[in-house]
Amino acid sequence: EKEAIDAGTTWWEGDLFQGKPDWKKLHNYPQPRLTAEEQAFLDGPVEEACRMANDFQITHELADLPPELWAYLKEHRFFAMIIKKEYGGLEFSAYAQSRVLQKLSGVSGILAITVGVPNSLGPGELLQHYGTDEQKDHYLPRLARGQEIPCFALTSPEAGSDAGAIPDTGIVCMGEWQGQQVLGMRLTWNKRYITLAPIATVLGLAFKLSDPEKLLGGAEDLGITCALIPTTTPGVEIGRRHFPLNVPFQNGPTRGKDVFVPIDYIIGGPKMAGQGWRMLVECLSVGRGITLPSNSTGGVKSVALATGAYAHIRRQFKISIGKMEGIEEPLARIAGNAYVMDAAASLITYGIMLGEKPAVLSA
Repeated sequence: EKEAIDAGTTWWEGDLFQGKPDWKKLHNYPQPRLTAEEQAFLDGPVEEACRMANDFQITHELADLPPELWAYLKEHRFFAMIIKKEYGGLEFSAYAQSRVLQKLSGVSGILAITVGVPNSLGPGELLQHYGTDEQKDHYLPRLARGQEIPCFALTSPEAGSDAGAIPDTGIVCMGEWQGQQVLGMRLTWNKRYITLAPIATVLGLAFKLSDPEKLLGGAEDLGITCALIPTTTPGVEIGRRHFPLNVPFQNGPTRGKDVFVPIDYIIGGPKMAGQGWRMLVECLSVGRGITLPSNSTGGVKSVALATGAYAHIRRQFKISIGKMEGIEEPLARIAGNAYVMDAAASLITYGIMLGEKPAVLSA
């Protein structure tokens, strides 16, 4: 609990929650700007991805993105906006990521979710902050190329996304791995609502780790730990899908029982055993502060555009219905909410660009 309280930083919202908002300080923050490279990505690959996305086909015919769109997203490194260039990623700013997701969300919510999740809290983010050099060198270039599809499994049927209550377990023990006896973990988990899990090639897994024989030389109860598990590992179950809100993005359960993996599969290696809670709370605010507001804002902008246009061309009693008071008022609310949401999304992304980790704002 103390780690959760101490995680993140307090920014301008601290003034707001104290009841003393400094509006001058807020207005003095400069408007975030895109670099030439980021603008070119928006004008080129993002526009093309939007053109390729037929939302009716995605939602009613395929229940998935078409294969050519998947290939295009991988080729142009849409899943690597947060990955550093040294590993083959785009290394875009938080503001650029937000603009990309808003654009995609206005065309297809499934497309935006599919791109947003790998660029949020998950293997890529955690590896860059906590991974060993060997883990970074192996996984990050593969994630950047789309050769690996990541997911992060936290949510469980009993605990939801409350990491402190997850029942999933790992036990430090010796076991056989590729014909040799090695120090490892025997994992058992049951997760659900995990985006990209049905097609993932690498599974980020949160579980509670114990070391009853003290093979790591420390405490018996090590606590929440995060590991990367290739989904080809014997005993890993993926492939089934949920259908949340009748929106067919790739989301589903994953399970494993007594799955043995080497201890080096812990993100950051054995020294990071039991540090999973800190990893999650330190990184969650950044990903959550970009992906969720951006996808929502893109959706409401699209709604504002479509509703306003329809209210102009739909006529009744020889006038556009958009000129009727009963229609003007909700149209004004929609437009106003779109501006407010865009401003809020821009504010939080600017804070992230300044190095803040706005846990309260993102929540």
